[in-house]
Amino acid sequence: MDIIVKYIDELLEKSTPEAPMWNIEKIKQGLKSKWNYIDGCMIKAVLQMYAISKDEKYLKFADDFIDYRVFEDGTIDGYNVGEKNIDNVNAGKTLFELYDLTGKEKYRKAIDLVYSQIEIMPRCKSGNFWHKDIYPNQVWLDGMYMGQPFYLEYETRFNNRKNYDDIFSQFKFVIENMRNPLNGLYFHAMDTSREAFWCDKVTGLSQLSWLRAIGWYSMALLDSLEIVDNSDHKFDAEVKMLQDAFVDLINSMIKYQDESGMWYQIVNYGGMDKNYLETSGSSIMAYALLKGVRLGILPESYVEYAKKAIDGICDKYLKTKEGEMSLGGICLVAGLGGKDRRPGTYDYYMSEPIVEDDAKGVGPFLLAYTELLRYQNK
Repeated sequence: MDIIVKYIDELLEKSTPEAPMWNIEKIKQGLKSKWNYIDGCMIKAVLQMYAISKDEKYLKFADDFIDYRVFEDGTIDGYNVGEKNIDNVNAGKTLFELYDLTGKEKYRKAIDLVYSQIEIMPRCKSGNFWHKDIYPNQVWLDGMYMGQPFYLEYETRFNNRKNYDDIFSQFKFVIENMRNPLNGLYFHAMDTSREAFWCDKVTGLSQLSWLRAIGWYSMALLDSLEIVDNSDHKFDAEVKMLQDAFVDLINSMIKYQDESGMWYQIVNYGGMDKNYLETSGSSIMAYALLKGVRLGILPESYVEYAKKAIDGICDKYLKTKEGEMSLGGICLVAGLGGKDRRPGTYDYYMSEPIVEDDAKGVGPFLLAYTELLRYQNK
């Protein structure tokens, strides 16, 4: 596994706060990288590398990267609270860790700034946050990961758990309304108003189960379970709801694990024309399996599914070309609606670019690796 460390170190050496080599979307657009969820995924993973290795270079890289974006008064370069985009909350998770590690007061101020977005997010009638202001009444699995663990950590640390009920209620809605009872998988998104052109007019659901969205959602459940303070057993029923949903989802996903160890872009359509084994979602599943075991939510035997996934990703997509390493098989982006009127069809999910070294794949791959190291070192 030293090859993984070599790959990550190469990628970090080539990256600066202004131009991270893993933000392929920004590179393709020719834009400077500002505050975004993609960098948040990567820096969270780099901080986990520091936590497991205690190598100061990882902490320095993460601190330099976020410090560059956060001003002394806690404002953040390129972050607009009023945009009401739940994706932008994700990078805020790094601030808790960096505040603990560095004591920089500006990180504490920035945490409050990100939380101020939570307070003004528009909501569906169910109480769930809209995914973005530009997607009215829509709940996406991705958004559960981007927003809820940050929200929960803030409530746990600074707000005396005041809004725990709100957080658990948002999860409950997704569990009850977005799970496919036929196979235990979840649909990518739901328009609670049933008005979006891409949704089923009876259920409000999108058509398919996209791997990375299911992965984000599994992380939302798991990371929330790790953070939650239930020391007084006040939230026993709610914690059990999240645990049961997580175990149910993992057991459903295991049935679809390919013999390579990976999962397909559209999970339950393996073998269909154009469908492919996808790196980011497969990495997330490996992470979720290993961390689920570490937290005592999954039996130890599930480690083997995770190891098989990591080996499969390395065998298929971790390559060396002209002396430089790369990680391929990463779906660049997938969504619904928007200016491109993305319809959420099978052909749509197959049409999005497949790229190398994007943090949406590299970050989860690194997280899975750090969980594997934790397991091996225990």
